Amino acid sequence: MSKEVVKEKSMVLQKEMLAGLFKELSQAHETGKKVVYTFVPGNLSELIHAFDMLPVYPEINALQSGMRKNSGAFIREAEKAGHSEDVCTYVKCDIGMMLNGNIGPTGEKLPPPDLLLLSYTGCFTFMKWFENLERYYPGVPVAMLHTPYQEGGKITQEMRDYMVEQLRLEVIPKMEKVSGKKFDERKLAGILENSARAEDLIVKIFDTTKNKPSPIDAYFAGVYYIGPINTGFRGTPEAVIYYETLYEEILERVRLGLGPITPEGEMEEERFRLVVEGPPNWTSFREFWKLFYDMGAVVVASSYTKVGGMYDYGFRHDPARPLESLGEYCMNCYTNLNLPQRIDLLEKCITEYQADGFLVNSIKSCNSFSAGQLLMMRHLEERLGIPVGFIESDLVDPRYFSYSNIKNRLDSFFQMLGQRKVIKGQLEIV
Repeated sequence: MSKEVVKEKSMVLQKEMLAGLFKELSQAHETGKKVVYTFVPGNLSELIHAFDMLPVYPEINALQSGMRKNSGAFIREAEKAGHSEDVCTYVKCDIGMMLNGNIGPTGEKLPPPDLLLLSYTGCFTFMKWFENLERYYPGVPVAMLHTPYQEGGKITQEMRDYMVEQLRLEVIPKMEKVSGKKFDERKLAGILENSARAEDLIVKIFDTTKNKPSPIDAYFAGVYYIGPINTGFRGTPEAVIYYETLYEEILERVRLGLGPITPEGEMEEERFRLVVEGPPNWTSFREFWKLFYDMGAVVVASSYTKVGGMYDYGFRHDPARPLESLGEYCMNCYTNLNLPQRIDLLEKCITEYQADGFLVNSIKSCNSFSAGQLLMMRHLEERLGIPVGFIESDLVDPRYFSYSNIKNRLDSFFQMLGQRKVIKGQLEIV
């Protein structure tokens, strides 16, 4: 029999925040609020707030639909409309939802967009996704923000200037026209102050996994923690309050020497510490998490929790340089890093968080994450001499989650980790 999830104050806060946003969206037509459809990586939440508009994130709707077991039907609907089996399942879920009346995850109808804000950060699918949305919503303006890929592994001043120029000449004029409001740089700067405070807190939160036992799981629970900062609340006072509350709760768990809270209850023994690459599976999220819980495996760092922004290396939104800061944020997203940068980041996580192993969850329909993952595994195994594992699933297509196959691979991986620990323990005794 399933146990009830423990509801901490931060979880209640987040639920109220998201419910409030979807309620506002459902009433946008009556209130006259303008709506911007955009994406999580490279999102311009602060700029949207500066014009008093409301954000809609199609991939958030898709993953929420997956967790509510609705995505399978939406995907089939999109495939009937001509979308290939190999297309990103976030896209098909979103289009299928739209074809079924655009009823959002909370059961409330989502409004059509007043602006399509395409912030391109390393995922080519985003461009094709918005081409489709443009056809479904004829006449809706599209603002394109093209983010330079970090091919050389660093951000140059020319790249910053390019981003600022696009914001000033392409994005802001369209937002002004849609919202009917003039751009106020001082207002944006004030919003960015809240962003920086929330970013400070989220780095501190994920750094608590350096403790043994780790008080949190940085993958399965981590996706909840990044919720407010990635769903349109970054830059708001509510986000700062949420992360202050969450951090206090986690520090109390550290003080008491407690492990993570999971849907199956509190993890009593931390046997294995892992770093995980790739998004989770949303359609069987709880079952997926339980496979790790049953083995006492805690994820102490994950690449997926950095998909909406890389704050680990010190980036913070800067009120003194509003537009340049927004551009730097977009270029610092995980999917905009080159493979050597990703490998170095994962190596840093494995070392600093004292992980016992590295695991890849390769997503069938997500080229943005899956490309290069075998190379990552090989390099990390060679550099660090740690066990590596590989499983396969999908984002929101239930047809590509095979419980038995994943369990068999994880059992072998955890057996290898256990043997490694025994050998290491024997060597230490000698």
